[in-house]
Amino acid sequence: MTDKAQQRPVEEDQHHPDAPWWWGIGPVGAAGLVVVGIVAVLWLFLGLPGTPEDATMTYYSAAKVAAVGLVVAGTAALGRFRSRASGGDEDTASGES
Repeated sequence: MTDKAQQRPVEEDQHHPDAPWWWGIGPVGAAGLVVVGIVAVLWLFLGLPGTPEDATMTYYSAAKVAAVGLVVAGTAALGRFRSRASGGDEDTASGES
């Protein structure tokens, strides 16, 4: 591999072909997953039309959707807070107030 190929920046939209389906949905998509998961659990709990007799696996699937949304949202928030913290340190280190 050449030096130019090693120094080339990686695009944010570019991801591994074996990446999971929720890769790159961002904080808005994460919030959507959380809402969909909670609505699905409430739908099952209230026994609305379309609820199966034995809803154990359906509860599990709805909980997984909500959990993935929470993890992605938490990761996005953590990344945002870290970028703010590192940006603030650079300003004080250079002598600016």
